[in-house]
Amino acid sequence: MGGKPMGLLVAGFDYGAVARDEFNDWYDTEHIPERERVPGFVNCERWVGAGEPTVSIATYDLASLEVLRSPEYRAIAGENLSPWSKRMTSRCRRICRFEAEQIRPGDARAPASGANGLLLLALNVAPEAEAEFNAWNDEEHVPNLSRVPGCLCARRFRVQRAVSDGNHRYLALYHLASPEVQESAAWKAAIETPWTHRIRPQTRDRLRLVLRRYARNP
Repeated sequence: MGGKPMGLLVAGFDYGAVARDEFNDWYDTEHIPERERVPGFVNCERWVGAGEPTVSIATYDLASLEVLRSPEYRAIAGENLSPWSKRMTSRCRRICRFEAEQIRPGDARAPASGANGLLLLALNVAPEAEAEFNAWNDEEHVPNLSRVPGCLCARRFRVQRAVSDGNHRYLALYHLASPEVQESAAWKAAIETPWTHRIRPQTRDRLRLVLRRYARNP
């Protein structure tokens, strides 16, 4: 790995209070294309809840977090959101918004193809257990999960700015061949270890979302 770590932007809504067609029109024809034109946005992916169809998550790999301070991004964000964006975001319930830097492996991006599922896990950890939590993730947990059949990419992030219940500090994204991978026997074997059982009680404020890739006409 060389240079700066990759950045990540995640935005999540429950859009149950608005018409699905309008929400998707807004995302597909304005919101995503605006961001795709910003230098430093590496990719833009949309996901929906595997069992909660009104949950919408967008993930954006960034060349670095500095992209979010650029004039090009500021021109379309915050107070400069379009009237349509302001109207839609005001009517939807925000689930989360994360700005994060990639910890492991640092410079990986989402797989170019094959990922039809995503597991998003955000959490906090007791301060006295933070060092062991990071060692567990780097030495056992993420390597174990990355070897599970159907797990195409496993990445960890440290959140720099969070808008979420819990103000989460850590985030993990697992790109999966399908949402069902995280229910497989191999996945369960990878996470049920003595070290996991020791660390799990030290975590809190868990936000766990099982998602499938968005398709306009599923």
